Amino acid sequence: MDERKGNFNAGSAAKAGISFGSALAMVISYTTWGSVFWAIVHGLMSWVYVIYFVLRY
Repeated sequence: MDERKGNFNAGSAAKAGISFGSALAMVISYTTWGSVFWAIVHGLMSWVYVIYFVLRY
């Protein structure tokens, strides 16, 4: 039986962080600018845009 089954490993943690960062960036972008295009662009930038937004505003 696999002991690691159900465990949250580093690979899945990284994927969860990347997806959460993208979602957060898209929500911040759409709320601020009201543009789906910019929300997608900022979603691709992920945590970079989130950190920029926190430092800038």
